[in-house]
Amino acid sequence: MLQIIGTNKCRSTQKAIRWCKERKIEFQYIDLNEKKLSKKEYESIFSSCSADEYIDNECSYYKKNGYSWREFNPQEEVIEHPELLRTPILRNKTKAHSGFDEEFLKEASK
Repeated sequence: MLQIIGTNKCRSTQKAIRWCKERKIEFQYIDLNEKKLSKKEYESIFSSCSADEYIDNECSYYKKNGYSWREFNPQEEVIEHPELLRTPILRNKTKAHSGFDEEFLKEASK
């Protein structure tokens, strides 16, 4: 089953949810503000996406805490601070994609 991981305020997450509902595709929504991801969920994200893909360089948390000039381990920071994730994270079995991608959603719905 397709998982959409994001926040209610994120426009891209809302767009992915709307896209699935319009096409009657079953999905599970995980709100990062309410629930933390499991270790296996993070592992699937890290194995499918590079750090450049899953870390949001434009978010206020990234800019406010000086990540642009700081050296850090992206995987450790994302686990500690999920607000660094570029949402939505789209997961289907072992594959994951960061950000809204219509092609990934089409493949996952087959």
